[in-house]
Amino acid sequence: MLTSTATAARAATEIAVAATRLARQYGEGESAVHALRGVSLKVPVGQFTAVMGPSGSGKSTLMHMLAGLDRPSNGRVFVGSEDITDMPDKELTKLRRRHIGFVFQSFNLLPMLTAEENILLPLSIAGRKPDKAAVSSLIARVGLGERLDHKPSQLSGGQQQRVAIARALASQPTVLFADEPTGNLDSTSGTEVLALLREAVELDRQTTVMVTHDPRAAASADRVLFLADGRIVDDLADPTEEQILAAMKEATQR
Repeated sequence: MLTSTATAARAATEIAVAATRLARQYGEGESAVHALRGVSLKVPVGQFTAVMGPSGSGKSTLMHMLAGLDRPSNGRVFVGSEDITDMPDKELTKLRRRHIGFVFQSFNLLPMLTAEENILLPLSIAGRKPDKAAVSSLIARVGLGERLDHKPSQLSGGQQQRVAIARALASQPTVLFADEPTGNLDSTSGTEVLALLREAVELDRQTTVMVTHDPRAAASADRVLFLADGRIVDDLADPTEEQILAAMKEATQR
């Protein structure tokens, strides 16, 4: 039987999502666009990774590849121990339902459903019975206890994003992908959303990959990857906002 120390050490070496020599090309010939050019990375279980880079650097393409929303031209993608690169569409859909959570800049809530119904929707689609105690705890954590019967139009932007986070976390995904999660929020709501994402990492060891252009948001992560021209050009551990700004400046000058 493993001791708690040995279990923690093993968990620290487990990989939640990985890519090997990942490339993505759109089009052919002289007009071809190389969105990714041989990107390799590993994101350990429980790590909060931010992905940054200038417009057109490949950061959104990378997230789509890792989440199984698009397929690479070359290279391999792994979610946990599963190689999803050539996985048939039906199997890939099932894998995403079980292992992948999403938080988008535009919230992507269904307007006809209440907050509670939006939160439980992924579990319903996957045919999974919600753990009432776990869901209640999650709803309390994101501060939505008094808003469960409200529809998105009755909620502020910050509240809608908290519904989206609860929805993503309800299925306890292997990886949570967040695409500019604070992009449509004021600074106060953005800070609250980042705190919730950070809390999920700290309390649940929720592996999180966040695409952002905001150095303040990126500074809440454990690690920041910088892309330029489809390649990883920098990889910072526990950086400050000042270090991130300096790395951003260098990436845009490449």
